[in-house]
Amino acid sequence: MNLVYFDCFAGISGDMTLGALIDLGVPQKYLVQELAKLGVTGYSLRARRVQRSGITGRQVQVKISHHEHHHRTFKDIEKIIAKSPLNAGIKERSIAVFRLIAEAEGKVHNKKAEAVHFHEVGAIDSIVDIVGCMIGFDYLGVDRFAASAVPTGGGFVKCQHGVLPVPAPATVLLLKGIPVYDNGIKAELVTPTGAAILAALCESFGPLPAMTIGKTGYGAGASELSEVPNLLRLMLGNAAQAGRTETVTVLEANIDDMNPEWAGYAMERLFEAGALDVAFTPVYMKKNRPGILVTVICTEARQALLTAIFFAETTTAGVRSHRAERSVLARREGHVDTRFGRLKVKLLEDASGMRPAPEYEECRRIAKAKNVPLREVYAAVAAAGAKENVKKHR
Repeated sequence: MNLVYFDCFAGISGDMTLGALIDLGVPQKYLVQELAKLGVTGYSLRARRVQRSGITGRQVQVKISHHEHHHRTFKDIEKIIAKSPLNAGIKERSIAVFRLIAEAEGKVHNKKAEAVHFHEVGAIDSIVDIVGCMIGFDYLGVDRFAASAVPTGGGFVKCQHGVLPVPAPATVLLLKGIPVYDNGIKAELVTPTGAAILAALCESFGPLPAMTIGKTGYGAGASELSEVPNLLRLMLGNAAQAGRTETVTVLEANIDDMNPEWAGYAMERLFEAGALDVAFTPVYMKKNRPGILVTVICTEARQALLTAIFFAETTTAGVRSHRAERSVLARREGHVDTRFGRLKVKLLEDASGMRPAPEYEECRRIAKAKNVPLREVYAAVAAAGAKENVKKHR
């Protein structure tokens, strides 16, 4: 599985990510050709080699040839991307990044996400940065994403709304659940676009995961920093394959005094906040009272947030935690052609190769739309997977 590791020792922005992708080998000509499918005009893309603290990287600049002063809403941007002939994976990832930014800006300015008018982030250069990055990851065949902890920087920055603290309010919301730290540099090291790319793509944060590094690319920030090289480093390589082992955090609480109706809502909140799994187990507690054991599996980065939700949404007075090792199959999103059409599936890799696993919500949608039993849709996915395996082994 192709893995990209974001080494954010000087922070991250959209243009730094795009520069690092070009440095990794994504052809600039290819990016320009694919970006043209958006139908957005009035700009040119320039990538040049620069040095930061003696390290060579690529600095990307989007030159605007005319100023429209055209503020687009999230819905406007979503339509531009959705209607383009770019492949589905690129469109889904791009829209996901913009949706996160819209939700964060909406919370800051007390607006609905759909109605947020993009200023800095909605300009042509940011559309090019975000969609260009997703085109680059697709070109490199990246299946998985991980990142280091992120230095936020400090001080203040001027923008459309006036003087804001660093990190900006929207950036803080986008970094929720991601490990951050203050390295003492008084500058905006993480932009909303950079934070949203990490939040939308990365499945884990922390030290460099087990991988075989193939290529390294550096994306340069616009200015020099005296404290660190102003670069984003992307490491591209092969992640551990089927049966890889990873460390997770397990949170548990025994509860016997909670309204059962609250349990389902608590589970929803925990999943929304990034839990890898949530399970309820019937147990008998003191005085032979029936209760439930709530078990949550999460990454270390999400432990504090999920513990807070535990206390907010259940009646427990204490949450246990411990580290555990788990072996997991490599997975990514894919599609199979069935008699009900093209369906989204999970692709799981084991010793025998890649096999599709049905996505419940996708199968449920088809079952309702076609008015057929859910089991028939599951069977169609299994049949499509078996047919594909036959083709591969011929």
